[in-house]
Amino acid sequence: MPSYRLVLAVGTLGPGVDPATVLPTTAAAARERVTVEAFDVEVVRGQARVVVRYSADDDAQALAAGRGVRAVVSGMAHVTDSAITRRYGARWYACRDS
Repeated sequence: MPSYRLVLAVGTLGPGVDPATVLPTTAAAARERVTVEAFDVEVVRGQARVVVRYSADDDAQALAAGRGVRAVVSGMAHVTDSAITRRYGARWYACRDS
């Protein structure tokens, strides 16, 4: 089963949103759609990024899951950018709708 990675660049949190809830909520939203392999928060050049790695049957399922998770996170915080990539060997490549 292919492995995918969703990266969400997260900006300002919504009113009353506890920062400690963003990552667990993101992972839970992904678990409702796919099998989550790992999740983490990174800071790259001062920008917070939520990263979820998951497996899915195909690109269509992976993209649908990524869109669903982004919608959940967008309700909690301003998402400034997102990307879904698929792992081929040791490298990650952009996953796009065909």
